[in-house]
Amino acid sequence: MLSKFKRFFTREDGAVTVDWVVLTAAVVGLLAAGYGMMRQGTSDLAEGTSNYMGSQEPGEF
Repeated sequence: MLSKFKRFFTREDGAVTVDWVVLTAAVVGLLAAGYGMMRQGTSDLAEGTSNYMGSQEPGEF
């Protein structure tokens, strides 16, 4: 039983997994922050476009 614990604590396979989990969490966090910063600008642009398109009169071709 003691040898299983010793082998568990000396193996490094789990460390790679932890590195990937931390890296993935950092990427997701950066994407969420970027989305939060861009959301207001894109909403304003969409609203401005909607207002412009709604104010146009249909023309004859």
